[in-house]
Amino acid sequence: MGRSLKSPAVSPDRPEKPPAASAGAHAASRGAGDGGPGPAPIHLRPTAPLAERVLLPGDPGRALALAQTLLSEPRMFNHHRGLWGYTGAARDGLPLTIQATGMGGPSAAIVFSELIALGARSAIRVGTCGALAAALGLGDLVIAHHAICADGTSRALGAGERAGADAALTEALRRCAPGAREGTVASVDLFYEPAAANRPRGAEPRTADFASSALAVEMEAATLFTLGTIAGVSVACILAVSDTFSPDGARRRIEDGALLAAVERMGAAAAGALGG
Repeated sequence: MGRSLKSPAVSPDRPEKPPAASAGAHAASRGAGDGGPGPAPIHLRPTAPLAERVLLPGDPGRALALAQTLLSEPRMFNHHRGLWGYTGAARDGLPLTIQATGMGGPSAAIVFSELIALGARSAIRVGTCGALAAALGLGDLVIAHHAICADGTSRALGAGERAGADAALTEALRRCAPGAREGTVASVDLFYEPAAANRPRGAEPRTADFASSALAVEMEAATLFTLGTIAGVSVACILAVSDTFSPDGARRRIEDGALLAAVERMGAAAAGALGG
């Protein structure tokens, strides 16, 4: 059912014409799940129906790769602002949308808020993370039960110290990714830590703040968990380890081929979890 990464079935720079009466267009008139009128989305411009279940990678290129791997005859859902999204039939035969959120909590909040207003009812973040636990290696998968809210966006949305994933959807992820590590991640705003020479004297790398309380560090989970709780939408999170850190904060990055393999495993598990 899936297509190779060279498949011409979807094109990142040739969005389709909108269907006559897409599911997304109907949902946009309802508002965020309240049955009342709501504004059309500003940052997403649907050119295909939105499925009620959604995978949320950060990277637009990863959305394309997952669409070609997981979907049958994927159609471009969004192209606006470079936030590529695709809708097609998943392996269970039911519609699935894969929509990039961009990097960080602010972008993820915009995209996910508009998806909720359009009719999304369950979502799984499929992203990457930096390992904090010594036992984690490059390419390993991590299921986040909670996210430490060390970012600005989740706090602006009213989150406390931690935000939690949906329990039932997380349990489904556990069944579909039995080898994944499980626990807490930390959501932050910075991808690059200041070099040692640029930090105040005696200051440790930011990742050191969470070394004893989180398996990994990433940038969007706390925001997505918080928005899901506010809107009554089920949200879970599975991550692939793309970076590890030495004690002084130096970063080791995964190779592209190994990352693609991990992303495909992660995406298959997440699509399976959304299928129940």
